[in-house]
Amino acid sequence: MRSRYFIAAILLLVSRGLTAQGLRTAPPEQLGLAPDRLERIAILVQDAVDRNEVAGAVTLVARLGRVGHLAAVGWRDIGRDAPMETDTLFRIASMTKAVTSVAVMQLYESGALLLTDPVSMYLPAFATMEVLTPPEAGEAEYTLEPARRPITIRHLLTHTSGISYRFLSSPRLAPHYVEVGITDGLSQTDGTIGEMVARLAELPLVHQPGERFTYALGVDVLGRVVEVITGETLAEYMAAEIFEPIGMVDTGFFTSPTDADRFASVYTPHDGGLAKVSERPVVSSDGRTIYSNGYPYDGPQTYYSGGAGLSSTISDYARFLQALLNGGELDGRRILGRRTVQLMTRDHLAGLGVSDAGQRFGLGFSISMDPGLTGGPRSEGAFGWLGFFNTVYWVDPEEQLVAIIMTQLYPNGGSQLTDKFEVVVYSAILD
Repeated sequence: MRSRYFIAAILLLVSRGLTAQGLRTAPPEQLGLAPDRLERIAILVQDAVDRNEVAGAVTLVARLGRVGHLAAVGWRDIGRDAPMETDTLFRIASMTKAVTSVAVMQLYESGALLLTDPVSMYLPAFATMEVLTPPEAGEAEYTLEPARRPITIRHLLTHTSGISYRFLSSPRLAPHYVEVGITDGLSQTDGTIGEMVARLAELPLVHQPGERFTYALGVDVLGRVVEVITGETLAEYMAAEIFEPIGMVDTGFFTSPTDADRFASVYTPHDGGLAKVSERPVVSSDGRTIYSNGYPYDGPQTYYSGGAGLSSTISDYARFLQALLNGGELDGRRILGRRTVQLMTRDHLAGLGVSDAGQRFGLGFSISMDPGLTGGPRSEGAFGWLGFFNTVYWVDPEEQLVAIIMTQLYPNGGSQLTDKFEVVVYSAILD
């Protein structure tokens, strides 16, 4: 009952036109949204909570630059009877990639780098790379061959570099990632991103640069490029050039242990219910996947993962997405040029000669295809992504729409909550 009363309070705030951490709100009707249909979102999430599918979630829908829906449902920590709040902190994991990509494109705009630059211009360890090549018919062993072209900044932004992820890498390559201590940025990590990237450069690629899409640690490499060019840590650069200008007051890599209570705890499916993930690192049986509940506020706090390390609130991240939807500007502060945002949100895989009909990707975002091909409601050209702990966002320029749902669940146990959220959001659009 606590969560249902809280939903009502938040919907009332929206209807009165108050602000959501600096984002202006408006009655849904003024935004071309049906209030009764938006109310289905909270009901949908409450149903998932009641079925122990998730502990809780925060949802936000903005249209025409105003928030029409903001709701917190369920619990950020079940055992402590701590309710989900609209300013709850979430580990946004791979939603970090969009922020790092913007940082890279800011350097592109300043003339500090070009997309065609080999990454070895900034990180010389990547100058000579080898590629793990599957055995030919009748051969037993994988072989190594020289990379036929250098890894470029564009390859890293589009996940076509041939670098992999530890938790996604092939059985052939995974032991090497484990042996040299490659981290995916989802748990407490010693050292720095520079040290990890140097180790990564010693490992073979899973395919030739530019040949296909492989979701990868390449954005962590780009985070290190930002550090090398600017002489700042990635955390310092993002704070000064992205977070402060557009008023993202709750976004960063690490927080004080005193802020731990603001975080939604991570849960995992267990015996038909949910179990809270440990504060200390959890390691999968094969050693490939490592994550924890506590890394944003516990541990050495020196490792700034450009691909997975940020924590944020839903309203903070909505400000970031609204700036992109506005062509790089929010409340009179510009973080990117309009044409640069347009470049980032176009499909780049075709331009690189990557043939994959099931995937379109820009410079930091997945790009939606024709709804007739995807079977989903997003407009063609909408851009977005998701996070390891079950956070999802997208921006639909055709509908002037920003939508975000944040939960903390891994693995998702077959949950369809985020997919259903998307359907309900689009069903609320009236004009």
